[in-house]
Amino acid sequence: MKSQIKNKTLQQNSGQVIIILGPTASGKSELAVKIARKIGGEIISADSRQIYKNMKIGTGLITKKEMRGIKHYCINYISPKKRYTVINFKKCAEKALKDILKRGKIPIICGGTGFYISALTGSINIPEIKPNWQLRKKLEKMRTEKLFNMLKKLNPERAQKIDPKNPRRLIRAIEIAKSSSPPTRRVGETDPTGRFLQIGIKLPEKELKKRIEKRIKNMVNPPTGRGLINEVKKLKNPTADGGLSWKRLYELGFEYKYPAMFLQGKISKQEMTKRMILKNLQYAKRQMTWFKKYQPETKWIKNYSEIKKLL
Repeated sequence: MKSQIKNKTLQQNSGQVIIILGPTASGKSELAVKIARKIGGEIISADSRQIYKNMKIGTGLITKKEMRGIKHYCINYISPKKRYTVINFKKCAEKALKDILKRGKIPIICGGTGFYISALTGSINIPEIKPNWQLRKKLEKMRTEKLFNMLKKLNPERAQKIDPKNPRRLIRAIEIAKSSSPPTRRVGETDPTGRFLQIGIKLPEKELKKRIEKRIKNMVNPPTGRGLINEVKKLKNPTADGGLSWKRLYELGFEYKYPAMFLQGKISKQEMTKRMILKNLQYAKRQMTWFKKYQPETKWIKNYSEIKKLL
């Protein structure tokens, strides 16, 4: 309840916020930087994995050069050993929003994690549910298929939007569903304050597919420097922010699961690349389904020139 009151107060007493959303590889980060440079903005990332340290390649984290002097928040600051929830994101984003507005800048939320954006705009309310370690221990012994079936019975709507192969997210969703205060959804009532200007990038299917394929191939075989496989090796090694188990690497998404399988000799490099491309294409479709349902006020654009009218 405290978090909901705090968020409501924040909405009532602060200025306009721009949200740049869209599917993976659609060019959100580049667009956000362009807008920030034009209007004096600063960027808050709404990406569920870019918050982790030492995961730059697999998450497509924006580089210092690509930032072009624009300050970014909620990125590259948590050990991948730690669990991070939507509540953690809200706290980070709300703190950043206050700081940016206080200095007379315009906040720009940029990301593809629809669950995070919906929680921040108020189209979905997330109660602050603490981890239930006893339940988690029990659920961690179950296969992902069984976890998914359990979630379908507890919360069919959430089951439609979740990655059925991601045990970490399935366990958290079950944990929330079993609590006495499950998330409430207010479809069609997104941002009643009119505070958020939501801009979505919608590319033709062929172009998006091309971008995803190019991104994954560059991760695996970069033109310069070391690639994704090397990054996964470092995360696996017992260093300060490494020493991750294979299980934890699987939980961190397609770009870490399949290289981990390759390093264990379970799949070939070619198969690894193929699966990563396929899973990202499927994920992009799920992202668009979420945005259309829970962010109905989004103004969809195809390129930067279409944004000038909105701004």
